[in-house]
Amino acid sequence: MMLGEVLAEVTRGGKVESIHAGHVVVLNADGSIAFQKGDPTLPMYSRSSLKSIQAAAMVRAGLDLEPRLLALVCGSHAGTGMHQSGAQAILAKAGLDEDSLQCIMDRPLEEDLRRTSQPTRLAMNCSGKHAGMILTCHINGWPIDTYLSPDHPLQIAIAKEVEMMSGESIVNTTVDGCGAPLFMFSLLGLARAVRTLTISTDPVHQSVAQACREFPEMVSGQGRLATRMMQNIEGLFMKDGAEAINVASMPDGRTLALKISDGNARAVPAVTAAALKILGIDAHEQEENTLGGGKSVGSIRATF
Repeated sequence: MMLGEVLAEVTRGGKVESIHAGHVVVLNADGSIAFQKGDPTLPMYSRSSLKSIQAAAMVRAGLDLEPRLLALVCGSHAGTGMHQSGAQAILAKAGLDEDSLQCIMDRPLEEDLRRTSQPTRLAMNCSGKHAGMILTCHINGWPIDTYLSPDHPLQIAIAKEVEMMSGESIVNTTVDGCGAPLFMFSLLGLARAVRTLTISTDPVHQSVAQACREFPEMVSGQGRLATRMMQNIEGLFMKDGAEAINVASMPDGRTLALKISDGNARAVPAVTAAALKILGIDAHEQEENTLGGGKSVGSIRATF
């Protein structure tokens, strides 16, 4: 059942006001399941939590970028100047500019910029991934105008990498919010794929994971979940995604993956911190408050 089990409660005045159900799986360093709630074997869309695996396929196909820009290819960036200029720098390596991007137009995710900016493709949070896809096509002589087609050589290579790393077959392919192909497989498969990324001796996997750890601000943005947790926890790799999905892994193989079934991301930090605690890791997160009259009258807390 997609609903899963209750993972978080929202309290107000000492009472539970709302709940968030979903699925979570926590893996020990050896890959065995340390904890689970809900059903992590259900097929789900991994959304942007899969970007590091997509990036690994690009690097395997010849994409060669400095770590800062490779982290941006893995990221869902905030749309600040450094993020947009980074995407431009990737495109410039192919002799192209933002007109070649086929992601949707959007405003930056950074709050102040979102209020004051007009939508562009460069500001869209997936422009780094799309720029990486375009440069990979350029390097291989693949057509650029169809790089988002599921039967394009690039997307076939990405699907192959997903299946190889997750140990599962893709059960459905659709379109992500940015316009790129999106693959459905289980939450457990996602956890195993990211665990593979972090413990692998393959130089391709090592380069992707290490780029994100070295430049967490390029993966997301200052103060945002993945960036702050990677900054606060040495060695952590993390990537969240739309519809309240998140995955994280340590260099020794300890890994978690979670999905909030209603797609509301407000419980993701608390559930992530609770899952990390099972692995013996302090996320250094402050409890998120429920406000009443501008003051704290409750909190969002995990139920495990």
